[in-house]
Amino acid sequence: MALASTEKVILGSIAFAIFWVLAVFPSVPFLPVGRTAGSLLGAMLMVIFRVITPEQAYAAIDLPILGLLFGTMVVSVYLEKADMFNHLGKLLSWKSKGAHDLLCRICLITAISSALFTNDTSCVVLTEFVLKIARQHNLPPHPFLLALASSANIGSSATPIGNPQNLVIAVQSKISFGSFLVGLLPAMLIGILVNALILLSMYWKLLSIQRDEEEAAAEVVAEEDVSSHRFSPATMSHVTSLNSQEGNSRFEPMDIQSPPSTVNGNANHVELLRNRLTSHENEIHQVSSSAPASARNSTALKEMLHDGASQKKHETAPSKELVSINGLNDVFPLKYSEGKETLTSRYKRILWKSCVYLVTIGMLISLLMGLNMSWTAITAALALVVLDFKDAQSCLEKVSYSLLIFFCGMFITVDGFNRTGIPSTLWDWLEPHAKVNRTSGIAVLAVVILVLSNVASNVPTVLLLGGPVAVSAAAISAVEEKKSWLILAWVSTVAGNLSLLGSAANLIVCEQARRAPDLGYTLSFWKHLKFGVPSTIIVTAIGLTLIR
Repeated sequence: MALASTEKVILGSIAFAIFWVLAVFPSVPFLPVGRTAGSLLGAMLMVIFRVITPEQAYAAIDLPILGLLFGTMVVSVYLEKADMFNHLGKLLSWKSKGAHDLLCRICLITAISSALFTNDTSCVVLTEFVLKIARQHNLPPHPFLLALASSANIGSSATPIGNPQNLVIAVQSKISFGSFLVGLLPAMLIGILVNALILLSMYWKLLSIQRDEEEAAAEVVAEEDVSSHRFSPATMSHVTSLNSQEGNSRFEPMDIQSPPSTVNGNANHVELLRNRLTSHENEIHQVSSSAPASARNSTALKEMLHDGASQKKHETAPSKELVSINGLNDVFPLKYSEGKETLTSRYKRILWKSCVYLVTIGMLISLLMGLNMSWTAITAALALVVLDFKDAQSCLEKVSYSLLIFFCGMFITVDGFNRTGIPSTLWDWLEPHAKVNRTSGIAVLAVVILVLSNVASNVPTVLLLGGPVAVSAAAISAVEEKKSWLILAWVSTVAGNLSLLGSAANLIVCEQARRAPDLGYTLSFWKHLKFGVPSTIIVTAIGLTLIR
């Protein structure tokens, strides 16, 4: 494509430059409006400057990508509501054998969850878990935060639903979910292994040093402390530590491994019954002594209360408590019905959680079978809305609509910039050196993608390079065309590990760690860069040799 008129080239470049500045630096002093407003501003300028027409702007919006993104976000919201991410948090500390084992476990669990639930969601829900575990084991947090962010990026490369740029590639290339997974899974698995080895080699001594003597109670992470944390994955927000404390207080009485507290509770219960008995006796003694029926009632009441206290003291199972209460219907008329209602609601919630997990598994199977990815995700989302059998407003409010709007503006802005002819002109100069059927060509292409992904962000890079790279590879063969898309997916995703600003997942981990109540930790730019540069170069190079 030849360059457009000089006027269009200049005005289109200005519009794209404004979009780029606000997308990469959303809080610039002269216009701190954020990424979403920046993308809309860039799109509007493309139309006002007549780089594209309004009709072309509407046509540039890729509805299948938006539908797939919306569907996966809704599914993530319902998975959070069904405590899926709490289970992932428990896996991090379950039977952990030390700091090195914990770091490897974070790498593996984060990679798998990112491939299935997107990298941003995994970083949102796991960051505070990681901080809590590091604190309770008295370990430095930054190796584990680096493991979380880098593994989330690498793991998300394996599936089309792992990150936004993969969504774009899967829809534009029409590569099926199964082919995408098979093509990138080996690179992802080896990449996670290599990334973990780099982390261990860099921080082995730091993780081996016991900075302070650990208390016996802190040797194992308290399950309540981990499982009580609540999240809103799609909106990247979480509640304060007050809610976490309330959750802990709710679960603590259920801890069957605390016999001293149980004995104290039973003793208090017996004391309460005795106090009631004493008050009844005092009232009865105030009545005339010529009332034998009252005396008999007092004796009967005394025996009944002592029997109830004895049963409460020696109970060993919930069924015995129900029998005891059933025998005292006149004294405790409501407790049995409340227990029955709680048991019923508990079974209903277990059934509902099972349905959420089954629908999610069904969605993944449908994607593997090659069904339309957008409509599959939307169908799964609506199935979960119907199964919840409640007003869906509270769940749908957690969807990040600002991200969907950002994508709309970005589609229009990038399409307008492509119409200036600048990207195609640059590619015409680069294409002879970036052939995907040669090792040198793959290396050149990987360097270009790596640099652009850190300069212009990975999704705009995919939108700018995807079409030209695929056309160039298609001229060689259909196999090379598919390989070029997979190379683009792999390099643009792993490139996010290069610096703290290279990926949204990195920024999420950094912000979540800094804001975590009572656990705040600042992951500096240089600490990330010290690890990110060697990890990105080595993992990217090894992965490129495994893509098929």
